[in-house]
Amino acid sequence: MENNLLEVNNIEVVYNDIIQVLRGVSLSVPKGGIVALLGTNGAGKTTTLRAISGLLKPENGAIKEGYIEFDGTDTTNLNGTDIVKLGSVMVPEGRRVFKHLTVNENILVGSITRKDGSKTIRKDNEMMYKHFPRLSKVSNRMAGYSSGGEQQMIAIARALMAAPKMLMLDEPSLGLAPILVKEIFDNIKLINRELDTTILVVEQNAKVALAIADYAYIMESGKIVLEGTSEDLQNNPDVKEFYMGITKGGGRKSFKDVKSYKRRKRWM
Repeated sequence: MENNLLEVNNIEVVYNDIIQVLRGVSLSVPKGGIVALLGTNGAGKTTTLRAISGLLKPENGAIKEGYIEFDGTDTTNLNGTDIVKLGSVMVPEGRRVFKHLTVNENILVGSITRKDGSKTIRKDNEMMYKHFPRLSKVSNRMAGYSSGGEQQMIAIARALMAAPKMLMLDEPSLGLAPILVKEIFDNIKLINRELDTTILVVEQNAKVALAIADYAYIMESGKIVLEGTSEDLQNNPDVKEFYMGITKGGGRKSFKDVKSYKRRKRWM
């Protein structure tokens, strides 16, 4: 569709020419929107982001069927650097910072592909500290000594310094305390609204992702099994039970209670 910034059409991804990880995955991200890709560990979410980001080849992966289009350009076989230059930037899982560079040096690394001059880059650099004020207190500290939450903020700020049209985040809540998760997801919403940056966020934590997303896809075993507006999915009884842990009585289910869920899902 014309208003979609990203179109993923029926892609199949294979590793080492034999292991099929994605099976006919299709999704779209509208310009200016926030889309969530949800699912448990091993569902294929990160592989989907790698396919979109042009990062499959270093891991012996390849798109065998289907295509990916970003902002009107076929990016199916482009490498990661070219895709970043087009304006599609990913924040990888695990808060990968350059530990021996300062916080500010880490943030500035994100501007390496830009051609719009040092004045604009300096202005954007200052803006990062408005979005992540706690980083202003540690800007000259080695990034390796920062907390997990600070490192996640550094990684997001670094990606934003590339001035992306679309920001992709892989498990931004992973390993963080609830108060930090809320702060980071509130910031993602602000980034979307104030910087007019389209967002694609991959998450296991369905509750926090659906709270900020406009639309969401649920992935299992390399396939999209359910999609809809965030409101619809938040009210879907299966999503409540299996991804948000909420039972009919209002309580939460333990993993032991839901580990056999595949036999009982209506969409399986």
